Amino acid sequence: MTGTTFPRVDRSIVADDGDEFTFCSTCAFSHACLSQGLDKASLKDLHMLVEHIGPFHAGEHVFREGDPFEAIAAVRAGTVKTYSIDRDGREHVLGFHLPGEVIGLNAIAGDRYPCNAVALDTVTLCRFSFPQISVLATRLPGLQQTLFRLLSRDIGTASLLAGDWTADERMAAFLVGLSRRLAARGFSPDRFQLTMARTDIANYLRLAPETVSRVLKRFQDEGVVRVDRREIELADRPRLENMAGGILQS
Repeated sequence: MTGTTFPRVDRSIVADDGDEFTFCSTCAFSHACLSQGLDKASLKDLHMLVEHIGPFHAGEHVFREGDPFEAIAAVRAGTVKTYSIDRDGREHVLGFHLPGEVIGLNAIAGDRYPCNAVALDTVTLCRFSFPQISVLATRLPGLQQTLFRLLSRDIGTASLLAGDWTADERMAAFLVGLSRRLAARGFSPDRFQLTMARTDIANYLRLAPETVSRVLKRFQDEGVVRVDRREIELADRPRLENMAGGILQS
């Protein structure tokens, strides 16, 4: 496929809440800085690799399957959906990536992106040239460990829902997992918006769209969640976590 990979834009249109010695609060690489033993010079080297790109608006692609692999990127704002298209033209949702999470990791083994990445709302990204970050990682153990951890987490997420789980367990795990990921980046863990369509959630969970709607309605009727269009409030977190326990611990 053809397409422009990670288009460059003027950095001035993106507000920067970091500086040469401090990463953005949501950055996926924040754990690879001073707390991991990197000195200020090393941190500056890593920060200089960051290129702010965007905004991408809903429906715009960050990259497409088959585009040359040049970079990984951390989501800075918004939500990115990754998906693939099978031979019969059917879409398969692979994941939803929130602020602070990285896209493009599954391309490391090859020289082209193996899937598509599309913005679900207004998205900005921090782009890291992979050839440059790879060279830097050879002399910064903390950065190398971070890359390995992110890659491992990406693989684990991809297989999270592969078991023989019920619709209730899958939906509970999805909501609890989303809550935990948001909380880890400083967002509210109990009240948030589902930026993805119900059809995309159903596709990701390998459920029918009507099943997702039915499960959410039952959760609401039982007081487990409160739903207002796309806004979700986790009203009974312990019960949700109990339902999701098997998946999240697997």
